[in-house]
Amino acid sequence: MSFIISIILYLIINSLFNSNLLKAHKIEFKVDFIAQENFIQNEIIHSENIENDNANISNKTENLNQWYIHIDKISLKAPIQEGTNPEILDDYVGHFEESSKDLGNICLAAHNRGYKNNYFSRLKELQEGDEIKYIYKNIERTYIITKHEIIQNTDWSNLEPTEENTITLITCVENEPEYRRCIQGMEKLIE
Repeated sequence: MSFIISIILYLIINSLFNSNLLKAHKIEFKVDFIAQENFIQNEIIHSENIENDNANISNKTENLNQWYIHIDKISLKAPIQEGTNPEILDDYVGHFEESSKDLGNICLAAHNRGYKNNYFSRLKELQEGDEIKYIYKNIERTYIITKHEIIQNTDWSNLEPTEENTITLITCVENEPEYRRCIQGMEKLIE
């Protein structure tokens, strides 16, 4: 009788053990499946983020090809966007809305330090005679710098319309909030 009871106990214990082992394997399988599913979802999200980043780069490059400023001397090639509000100046050189985009006085502003993009950080290195290239809708104009001065932050006279094709670049002066650096150039005439 004890032999029969031993066999019955063995079968019950073995059955319970196999059942728990099976449950453990099911749990392991489920955990592995969830981990793989999360990995796949993360890869999809990562892939979508890369696609979005590429689209953003493509949009900026497309904008860069249509409206930008290029100054070889200070290794500057920056996209331009309409407006001079903080959101624009975080990512672009800003165009003063009241000024021309093609003929006359084209007026631009950008940060020079302490922000996400400091496109005009090396503007102070420019001198009279240096060149500025301005591209708008595939029309390229080259300007020769004729003026580099420090002005009051309330002096808006340099932004007034001109009959000649002029470009005006404005940025802050380091540690002097009441002043602005103003660089102006006249269009280089083709000889």
